[in-house]
Amino acid sequence: MSVIPLKGIRGAIARNMTLGWQAPRVAMTVKVDMSACLGQQVGVTPQVLSAVAGALRDHPALNAWLTPEGIAPQSVVNLGMAVALAEGLAVPVIRNAAARSLADMAQQVRELAAAARQQSLPPKAYQGGSFTVTNLGATGIDWFTPILNPPQVGILGIGRTLDTPVVRDGQIVMAPMMSMTLVFDHRAVDGHPAALFLADLRKRLEAGVLP
Repeated sequence: MSVIPLKGIRGAIARNMTLGWQAPRVAMTVKVDMSACLGQQVGVTPQVLSAVAGALRDHPALNAWLTPEGIAPQSVVNLGMAVALAEGLAVPVIRNAAARSLADMAQQVRELAAAARQQSLPPKAYQGGSFTVTNLGATGIDWFTPILNPPQVGILGIGRTLDTPVVRDGQIVMAPMMSMTLVFDHRAVDGHPAALFLADLRKRLEAGVLP
């Protein structure tokens, strides 16, 4: 039986996931009606990232690090975007995400994902993230609970968008519903502000992310 050593990218993932798993974390899940977003010319991931950036700007408790000295709020929203690689997982960072247009965000997603898969990004491209988003919707996963990416205090997991029966005006209709799961470090963030962030994020997506 061969053994794959925990070194390189795999070793870094193992160390980081162990740290994230040790945090006293809480998970919250909501379903979002994506009707307003599916008519856009860009994909789900850039729209979610744009909505997350705006929500973090208004709910800064989740845009923070937890350090040995205490909670360190981050003045800028730098979003980590999980990218699957053959060797494991990479999380390049979209800088100053709250100041970017939807078109700019979509371009950042394309360019960073491609460069991460080609392993052409410098180490600094993976540093300084204040919050992470991971989207497994394309794999058919309904929902999941991601592991925190230390020292960040929050991470959002995105599941697939699925036509689902919902009630509107007393009638049963079909709507494209997407699951979002927020995992947060309870040492830094309490349940109520985390729930308000998730509710705001759902509201932004159901209103349609502006281009």
